[in-house]
Amino acid sequence: MARVTVEDCIDKVPNRFDLVLIAAGRARQISAGAELTVPEDRDKYSVIALREIAEETISADTLRDNVIQTMQRHVEVDEPEEDDMEAQMLSHQFADNIDESEVLVADPAPLGDMPGEAADDGDAA
Repeated sequence: MARVTVEDCIDKVPNRFDLVLIAAGRARQISAGAELTVPEDRDKYSVIALREIAEETISADTLRDNVIQTMQRHVEVDEPEEDDMEAQMLSHQFADNIDESEVLVADPAPLGDMPGEAADDGDAA
């Protein structure tokens, strides 16, 4: 059996680095169960991928697109809803309009009348 080398495929994919990435991507596809387009001949998946590229039984452009697609990541940006954005804008406007003297105003309620505490009338039971 003839040995497949990068030189056999360089006319199909001119850049050696692209060729390696494309062949590796195809080898991963074969490993995952993709259908072979050339006889297996007890070769490793990387050799089968190079043979497929050399014999042009599968398009190098298709393989390149598949490699690019597998490396892309889709990240969804979680944008706040319009109501939340409006509430944030109002709170920022409110905070900008508050004067320091309004913040420092003390609560007129006596300390003993805090919510949740029983009022002490001085009657001992």
